[in-house]
Amino acid sequence: MVARAARGLADAGVASARAEAELLAAYVLQVPRGRLALADGFTDGQLDRYQALVARRSRREPLQHLTGSAGFRHLELAVGPGVFVPRPETELLAGWGVEQARAVERNPAGDRAEPLVVDLCSGSGAIALSVAQEVPAARVVAVERSPAALSWLRRNAAARVAAGDRPIEVVEADVTDPDLLAELTGRVDVLLCNPPYVPQAVAVPPEVAGHDPAEAVFGGADGLAVLRPVVDRAATLLRPGGVLGVEHDDTHGTVVPRLLAADGRYAAIAEHHDLAGRPRFATASRRADRPQPDSAVTWQTGSS
Repeated sequence: MVARAARGLADAGVASARAEAELLAAYVLQVPRGRLALADGFTDGQLDRYQALVARRSRREPLQHLTGSAGFRHLELAVGPGVFVPRPETELLAGWGVEQARAVERNPAGDRAEPLVVDLCSGSGAIALSVAQEVPAARVVAVERSPAALSWLRRNAAARVAAGDRPIEVVEADVTDPDLLAELTGRVDVLLCNPPYVPQAVAVPPEVAGHDPAEAVFGGADGLAVLRPVVDRAATLLRPGGVLGVEHDDTHGTVVPRLLAADGRYAAIAEHHDLAGRPRFATASRRADRPQPDSAVTWQTGSS
């Protein structure tokens, strides 16, 4: 049955057909995927359920919507209609943020011992909750404007508190608001953001086009409609020496570093690539001195 399902999924254009057929079988049988070979066969009821799930996946409904969860670093997050499904590539940005927060914890800024981390466009809370889990001393603020996404974010945040993690602070706000988090001006140690960044005219897979919220995917004509105000606001929120990490479209590997350089308030601008070698996110630190002309600012590329 799994082999037959895999063939059907492959015919429907699902890239990892065999793996997803096995994951759906493991979900129905309530066993780890690695123990499928040891599991009993489907009961009649389980088989009906499995075939129904495979049929939905063949219509390109996201696997994570079928199972109700998405793995992200060390977390299992509840996801479904109305919230962007976190991608594995974003784990790199989250990991970078964890490293930066730990560095602040080891070398506190001023008299404040706890790192202050802000996650903009938080969605399901993947980045914010990863930092909260892996850096327990951090104060984490997650910002999201979509009511539907906020419901999933609060659900995941409550689940992590029940699991023993430190609570995060959930703020309902638009990240393009020029007064965003005004009370934190000049105090943030680490600011992370995975904004909507796909240019409007770009064709996306059926799973994205039909199920991810458009406002969480597309960033205007050039993909930078949200990213531009985030770069500006981040410079106000960060303390001198505080750091910014922002994910972007893989066509923006030079565009986003240039935006950061043109702002004049950032130094140590770096571009990071994903495991496939594609430009994935840019980082920078808040300058402590006077801004310099963008022509005097350089950046480096790196991999993560």
